[in-house]
Amino acid sequence: MHTLENKDFDTIIEALVSKGYIILEEVLPQELVNELHQRISSLTNLNEAKIGRGNERQKVSSIRSDKTLWLEGEDASEEAYLEWMENLRQEVNQALYLGLFEYEAHFAQYEKGAFYQKHLDVLKGNNPRVLTTVFYLNKQWQEGDGGELLIYDEAGEEVLEKVSPTLGKMVIFLSDKFAHEVLPAHTRRYSIAGWFKKSA
Repeated sequence: MHTLENKDFDTIIEALVSKGYIILEEVLPQELVNELHQRISSLTNLNEAKIGRGNERQKVSSIRSDKTLWLEGEDASEEAYLEWMENLRQEVNQALYLGLFEYEAHFAQYEKGAFYQKHLDVLKGNNPRVLTTVFYLNKQWQEGDGGELLIYDEAGEEVLEKVSPTLGKMVIFLSDKFAHEVLPAHTRRYSIAGWFKKSA
């Protein structure tokens, strides 16, 4: 069992209130980060990502070209990651009364040339996603490797942040406020994308 630090929870909550997003460095124990990297780099059963919901989900390679696999807690590192997110869910609910009901997440792998065009993480109609999280698992990432995350302002026009996908970095933002985009990767890129959801 990993001992997960709660010291960053207050910082996260304050940033969500003040500007709606936060970029964190080294928020999880290094041992867990290494285990998650080992886990994702060993996966061979990822699926081509789709857009839409339910029966209307479809692959549209002109919009996104990554591969994904849902975290089910089958591995000890997955279980520890989901445990940390459950702690965060409880802290955020207690502080902000957001009514976050559950958390879901998937591993994401971007092969060379893969990307995800600008989008919001909420779909038309009744969408329960409230907070988006992205956690990066790329060792030795350097300038020129691509795969950066662009976070746009609430109008979806100006870039607020260009986030390098370095090992152990986490981004959290309000799902309905910030359009975002993954630039084309020039080398294989790993991450865990997740969403805190309210009851539909």
